Amino acid sequence: MAEVVDNFDWDNVGASGFGGNYSAEERTRMEEMYSDTLTTVQEEEVVRGVVVGITDRDVILNIGFKSDGLVPVSEFRDLPDLKPGDEVEVFIEEQENANGQLILSRKKAKIKQAWKAIYDALENDTILEGVVKRRTKGGLIMDLDGVEAFLPGSQIDVKPIRDFDIYVGRRMEVKVVKINAAFDNVVVSHKVLIEKDLEKQREAILNNLEKGQILEGVIKNMTNFGVFIDLGGVDGLLHITDISWGRIAHPSEVLQLDQKLNVVVLDFDEAKKRISLGLKQLTPHPWDSLPEDMGVGSKVKGRIVNVADYGAFMEIIPGVEGLIHVSEMSWSQHLRNPQDFIKQGDVVEAQILTLDREDRKMSLGIKQLSEDPWTRGDFGTKYAVGTKHNGLVRNLTNFGLFVELEEGVDGLVHVSDLSWTKKIKHPSEMVKVGDRLDVLVLELDVSNRRLALGHKQLEENPWDTFQTVFTPGSVHRATITEKNDRGAVLELPYGIEGFAYPKSLQKEDGSQAENGESLDFRVVEFSKDDRRIVLSHTAVYNQSVEEESRASKFKKKTPTTAGGASTSNAADVKKATAQPAEKSTLGDLDALSALRDRMMGSEREAGEQKLQSQAGKKAAPAAEAPAEAEAPAEEEGLIARVTKAASDAIDTVTHAAEDVVDRAKHLLDSDDDTNKEDKA
Repeated sequence: MAEVVDNFDWDNVGASGFGGNYSAEERTRMEEMYSDTLTTVQEEEVVRGVVVGITDRDVILNIGFKSDGLVPVSEFRDLPDLKPGDEVEVFIEEQENANGQLILSRKKAKIKQAWKAIYDALENDTILEGVVKRRTKGGLIMDLDGVEAFLPGSQIDVKPIRDFDIYVGRRMEVKVVKINAAFDNVVVSHKVLIEKDLEKQREAILNNLEKGQILEGVIKNMTNFGVFIDLGGVDGLLHITDISWGRIAHPSEVLQLDQKLNVVVLDFDEAKKRISLGLKQLTPHPWDSLPEDMGVGSKVKGRIVNVADYGAFMEIIPGVEGLIHVSEMSWSQHLRNPQDFIKQGDVVEAQILTLDREDRKMSLGIKQLSEDPWTRGDFGTKYAVGTKHNGLVRNLTNFGLFVELEEGVDGLVHVSDLSWTKKIKHPSEMVKVGDRLDVLVLELDVSNRRLALGHKQLEENPWDTFQTVFTPGSVHRATITEKNDRGAVLELPYGIEGFAYPKSLQKEDGSQAENGESLDFRVVEFSKDDRRIVLSHTAVYNQSVEEESRASKFKKKTPTTAGGASTSNAADVKKATAQPAEKSTLGDLDALSALRDRMMGSEREAGEQKLQSQAGKKAAPAAEAPAEAEAPAEEEGLIARVTKAASDAIDTVTHAAEDVVDRAKHLLDSDDDTNKEDKA
């Protein structure tokens, strides 16, 4: 309870002012004592303060300033046991705000201190500890006392990390590797800490590494060509061919990531620090387990593991494979791509053709499980000469085409055996690969596996009839289909082709016949054996051209003496020509010629009827063809033989007579010239 002074002099107080009773010395001493209790502070500075009170919203701190500062209680969540008297570091934001209060921040103090620690860690190569806040693209975000730092995925561990989420919330030690002050970015690494620990372990492993040594490792990465195994600080490659004795397409078929397994050292390159590892070498080779009774001729069953251009590999047991060459897949000679016959993954049966246990090689065959068609007992009967068949066109060449009659049985159809009438330069003009073609067996050679086939032989040779229709001297309508310097190709009736020389293409008005024109042509020459018909348009309107051509064909020059006189007696010739017998012979020739023309005309008419009948048969179905379409073959053959014999006889006599007349004229002319010279 305060004491009341009755005689207090209020006037003295008012006169001297507050503190006026102090002397100058006392005032100075009092000011020094007061100033010692205050601290000079500056804004944006980190200072230490003492907690003097805690409310629901703020923490009251005494930093030695003239007033206490306030800090939100939310900034002390990491200090749940905070109590009055504890010391903490705070950041001075404002010395005095509008309300006269000192504004402090513990969060900013932590950030500023954290940046200082980060720069010190980068400069001094020290270790920092932080908490992984979250994952991000390509790595993790860490909290280093309020400063966010980026930890790349490649810097988390020495082995690839496939799941970043397992690190969220974990405390980790890191080293600062890069700072971007302009953007306040920090990059840290945890891998460098592990590498330093593994360096000594790696050196120990490499120093003691030997071929054939068995080590334990963990699969850290997997590729198409193999897997990388962590041997405890050093990596080795286990190639895909050294994983299993059997054939595998990818290591994932038999191995998994992070799997522990024992491997053997196959090779080691000290300069490049490369280690080649093997897994299959830890187990016996499958070839050693093959049954002793398995040999050439044995039948085996397996799975196709690979198909190449030249054949397929069949796996009998894991690690034991045999090659089925493309030529051993089928008796057919046209199997060129194994993919057309067999697919990867197929389970097939084959026969062992060769077996080499030392070199571990085996060749197999599939076609040997079926009978060779060329060795069948009924082969000679089935494909005898004259038998008809229908086959598949497999291949085309310049000289013909190959027809497959059945699997393994092929025959050659020569280009000349495709058509009687058309001159085919290449088989593609008539057929294409994949077509089916009717053929007739012409020749059979079983020992050499050769079949000669024909297509045109299925029909009667029309040239036997053509020679009765296109007789020399007969006129026919033809169209020029092709023209060149050597002459023109003509299209005649019944699909046959003829030929005309350039001089035979001159028309009556003096112009030349052009390609595409249809004109009348006279047959000049016909050859059945050569299948050749020579025609002339000029001979149609100028008969003398044909006669001159025929005369020049049989005309013979008579040898003369040095004086120019003939070795024959001109008088004898005149006498011979003057005899009535010769005149009688020439008269008879006219009669014979008329007879020949009548016979040839009737034969030509019969031939044309036959060709028209054959054309009608091709156009109409076989069931609708009339039975009396053509005359019996024997009758036609008899007519043809009689007509041909008569024609040949007439031609012989005619040519002989013409030859005699020509020789006589020549001798007479020579005799007259000689007499004139003698008179002169």
